[in-house]
Amino acid sequence: MPGGPHEQPGAQNYCNSSQTIRPVLKEGVQFAMNNTYEKMMRLALAEAEKAGQNQEVPVGAVLVSAAGDTLAKACNQTIGRADPTGHAEILAMRAAAQKIKNYRLLNTTLYVTIEPCVMCMGAVIHARIARVVYGARDPKWGALGSIYDFATEKRFNHQPEIVAGICEEECRTIIQAFFRSRRQT
Repeated sequence: MPGGPHEQPGAQNYCNSSQTIRPVLKEGVQFAMNNTYEKMMRLALAEAEKAGQNQEVPVGAVLVSAAGDTLAKACNQTIGRADPTGHAEILAMRAAAQKIKNYRLLNTTLYVTIEPCVMCMGAVIHARIARVVYGARDPKWGALGSIYDFATEKRFNHQPEIVAGICEEECRTIIQAFFRSRRQT
């Protein structure tokens, strides 16, 4: 979505030469974009595909350590688990916390296909995740600028770095196609 709070001028083409990366500023620091963002977002997109195949809202998430190791991958499972907290981000955080035996997910990066909601951003802040990289904005639920902006809220004791717009078109397309098919049935 052009003109969003995290968008910066001079966006460059990325992700199959048709995607746009919007460098993000936080306290005046521009975060460099690199191939890792696309690679990890492709893993998140694969998770989103799994969710869609199971008639879940197609959102995928991948949590990565500072060393670049994948700690956890997950897709939305709210329906299958009968769990309103079964969002991809929450499930990935739970799995990673169990794997490292710590509820603090320090120095990690969360890749997610859609801008996280308020619940998921609350968990990101509690877990002290260092960076959130997402694909497409969520104008109805987004908590990174679309409705709320948890990343810049100084009253919280943690503000993660934010990178928006990685493989944005693909992330937006998968969720729009899902809801379009639901409306037609």
